[in-house]
Amino acid sequence: MRRSVLGDVHVDRTRVTEFNRPFQEYITDSVWGSVWTRPGLDRRTRSAITLAVLTSLRAHDELTMHVRAALRHGLSREEIAEVLLHTGAYVGVPAANAAFAAAQRVFDEDDA
Repeated sequence: MRRSVLGDVHVDRTRVTEFNRPFQEYITDSVWGSVWTRPGLDRRTRSAITLAVLTSLRAHDELTMHVRAALRHGLSREEIAEVLLHTGAYVGVPAANAAFAAAQRVFDEDDA
């Protein structure tokens, strides 16, 4: 599931060491193996929720990879903008502004 959502490039460049191996195994099993595979929400919806949460947390490194995932799951750039705008109404302009900048970097890379 992780590879399907985040893509081969992201998963292949993940550096697993003896230090972070327990954490990598944990997220692979719990997040990707349990949560993302549940039948209650489709991937588009999960992606939209993930963008909102990561914006709220100001987790912009994680946000860029999930913008790519959202595009892969069929969200348009306009829908991503709506998610970020809606999230900004509740978590604040600085968080949304940074999220828009992170998403724009992804779009710029894709357009290059």
